Amino acid sequence: MKLSFRWYGEDDPVTLRNIRQIPGMQSIVTAVYDVPVGEVWSRDSIARLKTLTEEAGLSFDVIESVPVHEDIKLGKPSRDRFIENYCENIRRLGEAGVQCVCYNFMPVFDWTRTQLDHMLPDGSTSLVYYAEQVDQVNPLKSDSDLTLPGWDASYTREELREIVSQYQEKTEEDLWENLRYFLERVIPVAAEANINMAVHQDDPCWSIFGLPRILTGEKNLDRFLKLVDDPHNGLTLCCGSLGCSPKNDVPKLAAKYAGMGRIHFVHLRNVQILENGFEERAHLSSCGSLDMYAIVKALCENGFDGFVRPDHGRMIWGETGRAGYGLYDRALGAAYLNGLFEAAEKEINHV
Repeated sequence: MKLSFRWYGEDDPVTLRNIRQIPGMQSIVTAVYDVPVGEVWSRDSIARLKTLTEEAGLSFDVIESVPVHEDIKLGKPSRDRFIENYCENIRRLGEAGVQCVCYNFMPVFDWTRTQLDHMLPDGSTSLVYYAEQVDQVNPLKSDSDLTLPGWDASYTREELREIVSQYQEKTEEDLWENLRYFLERVIPVAAEANINMAVHQDDPCWSIFGLPRILTGEKNLDRFLKLVDDPHNGLTLCCGSLGCSPKNDVPKLAAKYAGMGRIHFVHLRNVQILENGFEERAHLSSCGSLDMYAIVKALCENGFDGFVRPDHGRMIWGETGRAGYGLYDRALGAAYLNGLFEAAEKEINHV
């Protein structure tokens, strides 16, 4: 297990120096953020990220993410140009020594929450999803409030309405076919570059606004891995994205896919499942619905040796900044996860 931490570049208020001081921290998860989706990242930009990371005493191993252009997901004629750009980015990242690329294939919205600063009983604030709030918003209605967290602010109201309407003409099978087309062209390049591609599950793992969403649970993850049955075609196992649905047994999934050697990256976070949605909570098992120790033990028992990171943290102790990505609670989460991995290894080895 290689402990990593997401860093949003030189403008991130959480500095590399901050991150380096977290016990057990080894690696940085980052990306080039100033290039439009679908275009090629410059070698200079990649090299600067690598230099800054390594000068801070950390490893430059994981990119999260290289975004997939909507034309690829929609299967438009322009997709071939964007796929070739994507492949060139993979080649350049391989040249820089990157080992893993996290990405997703979610239509329009990378993730959806209804609040970023919901106050929990302990006074901390976190990201939450309440179904009744989502139901009040419809991107196809002119009077809708198009500001739910997770919605791409680069779209105007009209552009968002147009792209959502395009997806509503697509079925899940259409999206599966477009994903297959993408993987068949990208995975061979990733294999040549010695990069593991790690797809992120839909967040949350159900359909929103009638949009097709396909990476939602075990049956569909099995299907995904068979689209291109290559060890470089693997998963970012996101405990929170899968775990927000009681239909998903996250420890079971961790054991199964780690045993297959198809988990390359893990997002470890806890959520409290509610009748009307979920709330993100502290990493401690007792704070939410997920048994974090069972997940970690399942990974260890089944030979997982990839990258993990503490995922979304609460805002605590008066910290302000990017919702879910402050320093303090993620650092606490990293320390907790270190302890879980050590305990699991001792139990497995009967120490």
